[in-house]
Amino acid sequence: MHQVNLAEDIYYLGFNDRRTHLFENFWPIPYGVSYNSYLIVDEKIALIDTVERTFIDDYLEQIDSLTQGRDVDYLVINHMEPDHSGALKAVVARYPNITLVGNKKTFDLVANYYQVSENQLEVYDDSELPLGKHRLTFAPIPMVHWPETMVTFEITEKILFSGDAFGSFGTLDGGIFNDELNIAHYEEELLRYFSNIVGKYCPHTQRALKKIQTLDLRVLAPTHGPVWRSNLKYILDRYEKWSTYTTDPGAVIVYGSMYGNTAKMADVIARQLAVRGVKNIRVYDASKTHASYIISDIFKYKAFIIGSAAYNNELFPAVESLVTKIEHMGIKNHLLGIFGSYGWNGGGVKNLQKFAETIKWELVYSPVEEKGTLKAEKFGQCIELANAMVDKLLI
Repeated sequence: MHQVNLAEDIYYLGFNDRRTHLFENFWPIPYGVSYNSYLIVDEKIALIDTVERTFIDDYLEQIDSLTQGRDVDYLVINHMEPDHSGALKAVVARYPNITLVGNKKTFDLVANYYQVSENQLEVYDDSELPLGKHRLTFAPIPMVHWPETMVTFEITEKILFSGDAFGSFGTLDGGIFNDELNIAHYEEELLRYFSNIVGKYCPHTQRALKKIQTLDLRVLAPTHGPVWRSNLKYILDRYEKWSTYTTDPGAVIVYGSMYGNTAKMADVIARQLAVRGVKNIRVYDASKTHASYIISDIFKYKAFIIGSAAYNNELFPAVESLVTKIEHMGIKNHLLGIFGSYGWNGGGVKNLQKFAETIKWELVYSPVEEKGTLKAEKFGQCIELANAMVDKLLI
């Protein structure tokens, strides 16, 4: 393996996963994902997080190669999710005198996941752990995105080991550092990772950013995606934007349609948005597109227009699943439009109105509901819904 240094005696240990189809067994990762761990070799040796259990053998070989037979003294656990703690038990078995470094909530999870309860060092805000010329301090950032999450700052080289914060979907294909990569390739995967994994906890992310921005940072080293050693403003600004629900002028239109009638309404609305000057328009069939991509675009664009056919007096199932996920995410500050159709009885639009009451976004126009195929009156109302959205969106 190539030796990858973040700084003198600070090493990247990571693996690319191109086999897994679903991250957390839910979110699609067509471009894979990386698992990043780090090693500091000093008077004392510290591992920062581990990797997913699939890579344990190669991971231990990398550690042995860099430590040249020395024991690892500390394992710093920034985040206990198993894609980062998966090798914990193997590391403890290899280095039985190792001390686990975490906070009170960390060790409760360690005990429950791995039945390990010895050699623990509990740390708090601004606790310091000297390794020699390298010194570590710690800052809890709870709910970004688990309750035990913390970050670790190496003072000498000004490196922040940030756990899942500032991570990305996508494997690291040759390049490890952001300035070795065409970062435009990761733009969508950075946002999709944030919106899917961290986005539910935007207020907590804001608090974490305020903590992090007090540090004199040179490198951001997350547990997924590129290591940021230049232009940190790029990723920090995006986290500031996304975690404050700051959006671009554009519209996400999603529909659930059995026989094409609700789909026709979506296309009428989309066309009128374009006629009125909206450039960024995304139209999705809820039955075809995974919620991951739709939620990512909701974080990007201000307007959300959703339509559903009636299905057994309820929402169309794919739409029902999507709006439940959106409610769960707690996304704020959007404009909302509602439309739909039915055959022998309603239910789609009625339940989308309940979604509107729950989500508390601004409803720009009365819901438009057609019986059967789209006809002139409701066609006109679809146009007016689009116009009302543009009047709010492009002011």
